[in-house]
Amino acid sequence: MADVANTNDLRRGMVMDLPEGLFEVIHFEHHKPGKGNAVVRTRIRNLKNGAVLDRTFNSDTKVPVARVDRREMQYLYRDGDDYVFMDNESYDQMTLPQALVPEEVSRFLIEGTTCVVAAVDGSPISVDLPTTVDLTVTKSDPGLKGDRSNAGTKPATVQTGATIQVPLFVNEGDTVRIDTRTGEYVTRVQS
Repeated sequence: MADVANTNDLRRGMVMDLPEGLFEVIHFEHHKPGKGNAVVRTRIRNLKNGAVLDRTFNSDTKVPVARVDRREMQYLYRDGDDYVFMDNESYDQMTLPQALVPEEVSRFLIEGTTCVVAAVDGSPISVDLPTTVDLTVTKSDPGLKGDRSNAGTKPATVQTGATIQVPLFVNEGDTVRIDTRTGEYVTRVQS
């Protein structure tokens, strides 16, 4: 069931139920040209295939907006190409296909991670990781004593198989904090 919103009320993260499918608002901008009517320029992402589109709406246009239920769920394990999550409140398990867990999410996903799973009418549409995750370095060139964080970086493989750039002083077995939005090293975590 979709509600209706005015394009002047669009906000980042809202999900529009357009004829082409469900689209999340990534960016919006109100624009009033010298002549003519005001418009709302949007950048929207298709929740089914991830395609990003630029779409312009006339100001005060009504658009259908989907009701999105966001729940914290714990990632349990991978079952073939599917991912199994557990609702943190009801303890119900939900299996999500690989298409709903894109590579930028799965590369930092380890068992026990609490994610936010968004659903429309009970059907999951996306998975969001926490802002940072702590992962163990499984492969890296040895660090040298005295290396500083601003002296340069080297590639390191973490326990999920993802490769990131880390400072020269990071060694195999170290735990590092990674920003999941950018895939960048944040800090070394003391264990």
